[in-house]
Amino acid sequence: MRFIAGIPKSIICLLGNLLGILIYYIDFPHRRIVKRNLKFAYPEWADDEIYRVSRRIFQNLGITILEILQMAFFSKEDFLRNIRIRGEEHLLNAVEGGKGVVIISAHLGNWEAASLFAPCYFGYPVTSVARKIESGIINRWIFKLRTRFGNSIIDKEGALPEMTQTLRCGKILALMIDQGTKKSEGVELVFYGKKVTVTPAAAMLALRCKSPVLPVFCVREEDQKLTIIIEPPVDLVRTKDLRDDLSTNTQIMTCAIENAVRRYPDQWLWLHKRWKRFYPGLYPEYIARRKRRRAKKIKKMLSER
Repeated sequence: MRFIAGIPKSIICLLGNLLGILIYYIDFPHRRIVKRNLKFAYPEWADDEIYRVSRRIFQNLGITILEILQMAFFSKEDFLRNIRIRGEEHLLNAVEGGKGVVIISAHLGNWEAASLFAPCYFGYPVTSVARKIESGIINRWIFKLRTRFGNSIIDKEGALPEMTQTLRCGKILALMIDQGTKKSEGVELVFYGKKVTVTPAAAMLALRCKSPVLPVFCVREEDQKLTIIIEPPVDLVRTKDLRDDLSTNTQIMTCAIENAVRRYPDQWLWLHKRWKRFYPGLYPEYIARRKRRRAKKIKKMLSER
């Protein structure tokens, strides 16, 4: 365990870069999604820039995978030695308010490291909301990793009561709000100037519990060392129109996510089909696959009659 935890950062980055390049050339479907997403978000970029950033995205993913595997063997001292932090005063001030803290984040840099670092550095456990992974073995492993040092996980399905209770108890609740959600469960907003659906859960909880909302990101800087950046609380809007407040505040939070991604575009997880809800033509293979599934389902229903 100590041998794995003690592998130098330079070796992790070297092997991670190689792993990322391997994934880049093997995983053609996701490579295609990444390039289309980048061209959609940055239409002014030339093809060589799209190619360069695409490779860096996969290299960052490769490094992140190895870092997460290594973190399973880290002690508290290892986390404190290998990760820096900026803006810790914002979290300390927010916790002192006694109304809980909503942390919003994204799949940027090494998104697993921040919640593990918090109880080691601050002594405060973090409660995160996550969807179960289909693979039982991987799900159990990642659950064990995430709950080290006293952290908790809330299953995303039916999570609202537990999330509310977490904040009512003055604890820290972390939410990833950068990926899409069902149209019935989200609000229509703008991300990179394009329409998307975003979960209003963070805004709803912040308004209901009067909790501050802090954007927090764990990014890899030029020296390859991870740095946790805790930004000041976002300024929330509170009027008598709850529906409008949910939309307005969720857009404010989404802008905070976008600003972070724009600062580190090669570290965001561009592999998912972020704009499929309103721009399905961006992913024609997805449309074709959905049509095949629908046809298969109809055929099965007819055969059962």
